[in-house]
Amino acid sequence: MITLRKSEDRGYADHGWLKSFHTFSFADYHDPAHMGFGNLRVINEDRIAPGTGFGTHGHRDMEIVSYVLEGGLGHKDSLGTGATIQPGEVQRMTAGTGVRHSEFNHAEGQTTHFMQIWLLPKAAGLAPGYEQKAFSTEEKRGKLRLVASPEGRDGAVTLNADASIRAGLFDGDESAELALNPARKTWVHLARGKLTVNGQQLSAGDALALTGEHQLEISGGQGAEVLVFDLAA
Repeated sequence: MITLRKSEDRGYADHGWLKSFHTFSFADYHDPAHMGFGNLRVINEDRIAPGTGFGTHGHRDMEIVSYVLEGGLGHKDSLGTGATIQPGEVQRMTAGTGVRHSEFNHAEGQTTHFMQIWLLPKAAGLAPGYEQKAFSTEEKRGKLRLVASPEGRDGAVTLNADASIRAGLFDGDESAELALNPARKTWVHLARGKLTVNGQQLSAGDALALTGEHQLEISGGQGAEVLVFDLAA
């Protein structure tokens, strides 16, 4: 079964300094029909204005993945970690027993556009931690590059969750196929551009929920950047 989730049907919040689309229920957006998918709980598409950001706040018992599309996302935390996530980089934060951190756009004149993803961890009370890696355009061009997985295989960041994430860039004749386990769930989120997935034409912000499917087929990209999630049922 394949279900389309259109971009315009997502929740939306405009805080002035932050414009955010919510694929699933989050903060003041609540939709009982969209509380998550498998162990995927949050996909927020955020745009942070220059010189602004999220002040210090706390998380616990969640795997949080940040995927930057444009600009840079700087963070500092209670573990003494500080870094800036650039386009092409993926950061995994294990909130575990508790982390307090801040996230800011320090660039002048440039909006930071990024995806914030929350997944349920494999267990509660894990030790907090971070991992951050860069994946080049060439690694994702015309293919689905593994960027996060439980084993951290193929140079991916290690997720403390029963899930994996692939990222791909597609234009023109570029295409890809991926065998799916029909006993698991697959979520496809198009971050930008246009793309055809299993015969469905997607535009930026659209997503597909797949259950009981054996194959993922991607083609017809126009400046497309896509994330594919393999998830526990």
